[in-house]
Amino acid sequence: MEGISDIRIVGIDETRPPKIHKEPYIDLFFRLSHKAPPAWCTEFNDSLAKHPFTPKIKPELGLYIETWVRKPDEVPVHLKFLKAKVAECSARYIEKLRLASEKAQSEGDALKHGLGEQGRLNSIIAELDFDAPPDGEK
Repeated sequence: MEGISDIRIVGIDETRPPKIHKEPYIDLFFRLSHKAPPAWCTEFNDSLAKHPFTPKIKPELGLYIETWVRKPDEVPVHLKFLKAKVAECSARYIEKLRLASEKAQSEGDALKHGLGEQGRLNSIIAELDFDAPPDGEK
């Protein structure tokens, strides 16, 4: 199974190859190795919102980075930049998931071992035994 850390740029969208337009720009559609989660796409888009070439990923698709350059010679440099940004985005996203998991765990522990009557009730509920009673007991 592919994970967040496996997301990388693997090629050009074959259905939308680069083409020089009359205006001085070239549309580029880089294909990702696999579908990225919408939250990852949002993280990527937010981090590059102010970039001059406005690279973005449609979160509902999560498969292509849409961007552009002015000249053919800019394509390799832009690709190198985007590859680094994909790796950075994955690292940030994984860290956010880790922090959210730790927070949820600590909040769960706080509820379970909370203070006062609610904490005592939570501990009692957490320790209830729902196994069937031994034969002869009711």
